[in-house]
Amino acid sequence: MTSIASLEIRNLVKYFGETLVLEDISFEAQKGEVISVIGASGSGKSTMLRCINFLEQPSAGQIFVTGEEIQTKPSPNGLLLPANQKQIQRIRSKLGMVFQDFNLWEHKTILENVIEGPLIVQKRTKSEVLELGEQLLNQVGMWEHKDAYPAFLSGGQKQRSAIARALAMEPEVMLFDEPTSALDPELVQEVLKVIKSLAEDGRTMILVTHEMAFARDVSSKVLFLHQGQIEDQGTPEHIFYQPDSVRCREFISQSQVNMR
Repeated sequence: MTSIASLEIRNLVKYFGETLVLEDISFEAQKGEVISVIGASGSGKSTMLRCINFLEQPSAGQIFVTGEEIQTKPSPNGLLLPANQKQIQRIRSKLGMVFQDFNLWEHKTILENVIEGPLIVQKRTKSEVLELGEQLLNQVGMWEHKDAYPAFLSGGQKQRSAIARALAMEPEVMLFDEPTSALDPELVQEVLKVIKSLAEDGRTMILVTHEMAFARDVSSKVLFLHQGQIEDQGTPEHIFYQPDSVRCREFISQSQVNMR
């Protein structure tokens, strides 16, 4: 019996006006898989991630989360809109999103940021979400900062808090949109360490990243995007050492990863 993929994308297309940004993107993530998405800036990686949870409206294609297709309807401007707001809200809670720029609520403490979703969206009890908040903030090494406001934290601390906030909704799939790109170099490793621990725990993750060595070491599968298409895909061994695509080979070479 075939298992149901945690996430499946079929023939995803995205236009911005007349410009084709994503063309015929198809892939799936099985439960526990870590899929890294690599490619040059402007190749469509972040747009693809934002289309998955409809932060950007796709132009065509189908998206399935744990086997359930997101219902869509065409709009006059040629984009697909969610056809059922209750469904999209429910499915979005299954897709934990971690952004480049953290997107924390500045007027709330770190603990308040983490428990807001389960408390308001999932209607869980205060005692339950406080226990969950403590567990998750301990997991990402941020419990001692629970009463701090984002303005008083480093970029790495903010991003670790944002990861805890996404985990609080107990998502089926974690989506990471270049989670280290806004960080100073010395803070990158503390965030990658948390993401690696999630991978080791069997979390299903889609990770858009420029951290090539990290993608090579933690991924079960790697997608190489070029000009809005999946130019090459496969295991890290395939992509980093024997890619089929000449462009992928050039990209990996230019990334100057120290392959040990």
